[in-house]
Amino acid sequence: MESILKYVEDKYVEKKDFPEFFPGDTITAYYKITEGDKSRIQFFRGVVLQIRGEGATKTFTIRKMSGTVGVERIFPFNLPALEKIEVNKRGKVSQSRIFYFRELHGKKARIKDKL
Repeated sequence: MESILKYVEDKYVEKKDFPEFFPGDTITAYYKITEGDKSRIQFFRGVVLQIRGEGATKTFTIRKMSGTVGVERIFPFNLPALEKIEVNKRGKVSQSRIFYFRELHGKKARIKDKL
């Protein structure tokens, strides 16, 4: 059963060429929004909290601050509306899922740059 699923994923799921990024990196995800008969590109810039899954079910979570409210969004890698991803800044974190980042505020919420 698993081999059939892998065969279908390899043959029919469209593979997009995105840059490699990791948790702690600041990225910008551009995705298409369709409203009625109009469509536009919108971006979501924030810190990657986690990357999970594999194959066609691989997703990543981005968190940004909108004023004083934190906003998180989960994007599947094979989302048809996802146009491109830009890596703005590389971050140095010690864990692969940085959920502790949600409780940090002010200067403590900074992530050191990877050199």
